[in-house]
Amino acid sequence: MNTRKVSVAIYMLMIICLCTILAGCSSRQDTAEADHDVAEDDLIVVGFSQIGSESYWRNANTESMQSVFTKENGFRLIFENAQQKQTNQITAIRSFIQRDVDYIVLAPVVETGWDTVLSEAKEAGIPVIIVDRQVDVSDDSLFTCWVGSDFELEGMLVCMWMSKYFNMRGIQPSAIHIADIQGTLGSSAQIGRTKGFKHMSQLYGWDVVAYEEGEFTKSKGKEAMSEILASHKDVNVVYCENDSEALGAVEALEAAGKKCGSNITKGEVMLVAFDGVNEEARAKVAEGKISCIGECNPLHGPRVESIIRKLEAGERPEKYQYVTEGIFANTSDIPSVMISGQERTVTVITKKDLQ
Repeated sequence: MNTRKVSVAIYMLMIICLCTILAGCSSRQDTAEADHDVAEDDLIVVGFSQIGSESYWRNANTESMQSVFTKENGFRLIFENAQQKQTNQITAIRSFIQRDVDYIVLAPVVETGWDTVLSEAKEAGIPVIIVDRQVDVSDDSLFTCWVGSDFELEGMLVCMWMSKYFNMRGIQPSAIHIADIQGTLGSSAQIGRTKGFKHMSQLYGWDVVAYEEGEFTKSKGKEAMSEILASHKDVNVVYCENDSEALGAVEALEAAGKKCGSNITKGEVMLVAFDGVNEEARAKVAEGKISCIGECNPLHGPRVESIIRKLEAGERPEKYQYVTEGIFANTSDIPSVMISGQERTVTVITKKDLQ
């Protein structure tokens, strides 16, 4: 055979083989893309409207959701940070409705003002799960479930811890001059913790000298503490409605030449707080600058996932679901506190524990 013809024949055979290989690759790629599309279609789509990122607690709450609602777990999460604005949350919920998500998860910035947009979600047939703070709506069927903490109970239990501490040291109620640095006014945490505080302070006969809003932030907590000190030189106990406020209060007190600690009979100022997520705040407990923290568990993700799994299976989960919580303190004198059958174990935090 002519050498030129042999070369052409070999070249043509190579072209045919290459086309066959490319066709096979294209087929496999098309199949993979189809499988990918099917996988995406099978995912449960969750729209989550978070209040913001104002505190360590809020960030831990967000991380809990994001760690659960993953593609590997069978979910696609659409996350929206509302930056502390209810209007942003309402816009986000309407966006979720337009995108026809399977479930809406809402951490509401305040309790009121949700009837209209939640009615829209109900009409669209999308279950709404409320987390952390509650909503005050005219019809409870506008949301499917709620997951969070009993904020009023938290406040009452921390006040009971203080009362036990004072009684053990012979400190009379008339010697207690206490101020409340409140959280964001109108939020469930603020409403509950303030209500619990008011009830117990009246019960124990404490002298409540001031209420100042701290907005659950360190900077506002510091500002509120400075304002309290300007008007009330005798304040010796500060009830802060979260950790961040307490850290700001510590800075303001120390800047004013005050010493933070539990020994109020020796001129120290006792601080108590809530959450227990902020490592800096926990360190202040170990140092004795914050005396007690009522835990507020931010890990709502697994509980919300469980609710969705039950709904997917056609089951009916409980409407209100409370998370498990305790109390952190710098002394082992009080092992636990209990109100109305609700007991909280007190965990002692030391510098060794933090290490």
